[in-house]
Amino acid sequence: MILMDMQMPVMDGVEAAKVIRSMDDPHGKTIPILAITANAFESDMKKCKDAGMNEHLSKPIDIQKLLEALSKYKS
Repeated sequence: MILMDMQMPVMDGVEAAKVIRSMDDPHGKTIPILAITANAFESDMKKCKDAGMNEHLSKPIDIQKLLEALSKYKS
């Protein structure tokens, strides 16, 4: 599982998720990716979903929502 920071210095989370999803490694297609971001607009959530992310968690993190997401995708 990847907890993806959306504002990284070299590549943002959307681009990183797209790269991961396009990898030849089969894990790249299936590994759960959870966006962690202060951007909580509907358009931000759509960008994350369109990039192949499984969940969007906005900051400040609601611990209960984080635990639910982690539980949902644990294997």
